Amino acid sequence: MLTKRVIPCLDVKDGRVVKGVNFVALRDAGDPVDLAAAYDIQGADEVVFLDITATHEQRPTVIAMAARASEELHIPYTVGGGFHELADIRTMIAAGADKVSLNSAAFRKPELIGLAAAAFGSQAVLVAIDARRVPGAGDRWTVFLNGGRINTDTDAIAWAAAANRHGAGEILLTSMDSDGVKDGFDLALTRAVARVVDIPVIASGGVGRLEHFAAGILEGEADAVLAASVFHFGEMTVRQVKEYLASQGIAVRLD
Repeated sequence: MLTKRVIPCLDVKDGRVVKGVNFVALRDAGDPVDLAAAYDIQGADEVVFLDITATHEQRPTVIAMAARASEELHIPYTVGGGFHELADIRTMIAAGADKVSLNSAAFRKPELIGLAAAAFGSQAVLVAIDARRVPGAGDRWTVFLNGGRINTDTDAIAWAAAANRHGAGEILLTSMDSDGVKDGFDLALTRAVARVVDIPVIASGGVGRLEHFAAGILEGEADAVLAASVFHFGEMTVRQVKEYLASQGIAVRLD
């Protein structure tokens, strides 16, 4: 049985980890590599660094952070934010990143997904999707770009399926409605995406209790669960989450 993964996410702005609610009202949470190293010790399966203003500000992700992470971490890590061309991705992989996360660039230029997968393997290419439920439209969500600033009016489920076809190795799916609210993942959204792709889906957005992690896997059908503020602000540890998941019959790596 494949184990399910627990992944801390570090949203980085100006070299610091920040966390807010619904993508706004950001609070400082510390140094990204120091936090990631702590999660490594706690038993995280991997970590994700997302430079949340790189695309909006049209600047590259900080290479120095990725290089430092390569020296200090013993687990895989993903870096996202500001990639526009294959050369950008190549630079980040060369700096030590195991995977890159493509969001706005992948949507605007889907062929970049295939180019990156051909160059580095699909396992190194994660496509991040920020989705918000359409008011009054039932179970329908649209894709947002540039850190949640631009509504594309494109169906999120359809885009996930397209990213899969283009060669993505994983989908990082964030519910903007649930982000930072701590009421749990949008299980309907996560489940809908999981059922139209044949690659792993990482559930993101909304964790507040241990039960939410299990629900993301058992009800949302996610392959991995991602969280930020509950880890950054000491509400729970990665180890506690994994022990709880194991108690619910979910296979996890417990070293």
